[in-house]
Amino acid sequence: MNAHVSSLELLRSPWSGAFQKLLERVDRNLILASPFIKRSRASSVLSLLQRRGIQNDLDLLLITDLRPESALNGSNDLEALLDFSSHVPRLRLTYLPSLHAKVYVADQTMAIITSGNLTDPGVESNIEYGIVSTDTTIVSQVRKDFEGYALLGAKISLEEIMDLMNEINELKLLFRQAERTIRVRARRVFQEKLQATRTRLLRHRAKGKSTNAILSETILFLLSKSPRRTIELHPLIKLIHPDICDDSIDRVIDGVHFGKKWKHHVRIAQQFLKRAGQIRYDNGHWHLVT
Repeated sequence: MNAHVSSLELLRSPWSGAFQKLLERVDRNLILASPFIKRSRASSVLSLLQRRGIQNDLDLLLITDLRPESALNGSNDLEALLDFSSHVPRLRLTYLPSLHAKVYVADQTMAIITSGNLTDPGVESNIEYGIVSTDTTIVSQVRKDFEGYALLGAKISLEEIMDLMNEINELKLLFRQAERTIRVRARRVFQEKLQATRTRLLRHRAKGKSTNAILSETILFLLSKSPRRTIELHPLIKLIHPDICDDSIDRVIDGVHFGKKWKHHVRIAQQFLKRAGQIRYDNGHWHLVT
């Protein structure tokens, strides 16, 4: 996001700066609506609220999805909800199983509507998108809508969260016990099938395009936003193409290179685009030639 915030702006990843600004603006009422919440991100929220000294007087409406499957597969941390319960006395925790929206509202002053969950990947590393508004009419309507949605859900107490945690832990234990009974051969077949599926997906990525073409298109896209240094391009390219930029493997599928040498191929793509007159290097930054 830009430093200047208009009444309505597009929100692009990473959006941690916008989220921090929202938490710094909240005074009395905060809404956090997210199907998935991880403890590390909850801790950063609580740390900022405590630093401002408002956690005891803040009305916090937390809307989330408490389906056991989410806790079992690690998408949701029930410990995060316990942390909020322990540190924010005026917490209203609501279980809404149909929740898919990710919405964050500070008083009547700022609202974020995004695809990003309240998790570190959702805020920092996934490709997410949305809007941020400081228009009081829009913010008030968003707040009203989610106060209404909260009424459709079930209020959950601290004791109920602890009971659910105990049940989840028991399920995890039962799952591990059942998993140990699977024969070694079955596990090996599963791993082989999983690897074959991953390779098939990589083959789809390689279909009809070379490594250079994929990376060149990505570089042009990123430079269309603003000039960037190579060191700035690398993490953004990896964010867009995590399969190609996998530092743990080194393979070639249908002429496309996947793995450890991806930065080398980025350099090749940069020089290719430079020779083609599509980008130029000036003062440490790559620029799009328009």
